[in-house]
Amino acid sequence: MTGCAGFVGSHLSEALVSAGHEVVGVDAFTDYYARSAKEENLARLESRPGFSLVEGDLAEMALEPLVAGTQGVYHLAAQPGVRGSWGETFSVYVHDNVVASQRLFEAAAAQGVRVVFASSSSIYGDAEAFPTSEDARPRPVSPYGVTKLSCEHLASAYERNFGLDWVGMRFFTVYGPRQRPDMAFSRILSALASGTCFTLNGNGRQSRDFTYVEDAVSATVGAMARGGRGAVYNVGGGAETTMLDVIDICQGLSGLTLDVERDEKAAGDVRRTAADTTRIRKDVGWAPKMALADGLAAHLASVLAQTEGHHDDRARRAS
Repeated sequence: MTGCAGFVGSHLSEALVSAGHEVVGVDAFTDYYARSAKEENLARLESRPGFSLVEGDLAEMALEPLVAGTQGVYHLAAQPGVRGSWGETFSVYVHDNVVASQRLFEAAAAQGVRVVFASSSSIYGDAEAFPTSEDARPRPVSPYGVTKLSCEHLASAYERNFGLDWVGMRFFTVYGPRQRPDMAFSRILSALASGTCFTLNGNGRQSRDFTYVEDAVSATVGAMARGGRGAVYNVGGGAETTMLDVIDICQGLSGLTLDVERDEKAAGDVRRTAADTTRIRKDVGWAPKMALADGLAAHLASVLAQTEGHHDDRARRAS
């Protein structure tokens, strides 16, 4: 498992260990957000048998010894984020996404090990039709989306030339407890919990197909077991909602009013996403289970618990 300390990776690691699997987790603990947050993500795994952590950079470390003897590799490691992928930091995305994935695909192909790879709805850009099927023409509008599409093409090239067995998962805006702090839901809920301001990019009428993290995990596990070789699958929660409606739901759940500051639309943000999940339903037998309001309630509860914990820590230090 790569990217085991991240948002989806930590949930997937827990699910696999709970199911009785042995998981070797690899993470580079990059500085996209605080290492302490990633260490908190792994807190529930530290004392559990069946999980071990290897810290290292996939673009530089020896990979075949890690891959050898495994039943499969879940490849979730990546430099995330559309907005940070412009300018000089693009080289980081090339290193962490493209180069790292190329090396992992090569190692997995050499060992005959299946890879389930976390791609992104960002490969579609401003899609031609909604809901968007996997057969839609990719046209990413951010460097991040370009790197994810590049990784899909690399996997396909390794399949064609070296027999790589791989499955691609195009995740649509995953949310839930432990979501990255830069993502919209985390920022909205944290602002509500702390009474601070939330910056809304654009007019708020942009919509997304939001997917609860446990649904994303079950889709990923299912793809390892039943996904077609070389297939790519949309993973969407079926809850396309505007940002303005999300804010209303969060305010209703919390009983609080969000202080919203408006800003311009961010470069690389798309107007709309909506996943056609027909293929994964048919091939894998997967369907999302979590309703958006229920998922947001669970996400809010985790943010409130974390906020209270930080308050308690500060109080203890002050005394």
